Amino acid sequence: MGQKKSGAQRFMNITGKLRVIFGPAQKSGVDHPMTEENKELLKAREAEAEQWQTIRRADGSTYIVPKQQ
Repeated sequence: MGQKKSGAQRFMNITGKLRVIFGPAQKSGVDHPMTEENKELLKAREAEAEQWQTIRRADGSTYIVPKQQ
């Protein structure tokens, strides 16, 4: 007898059938210009990132700590 499918397998089966009807997900190119809103958001995120320092351990893992002022 066939094995019972998990919830994830059933979900993937359904989305696979829907893809036949609706097609693949919409993709946009990365070569379009940034909007002003995105530029402002990028500047804010870069300013937030400036307050942290990345430390790398000998095993290759990383973590962040506040920068010493």
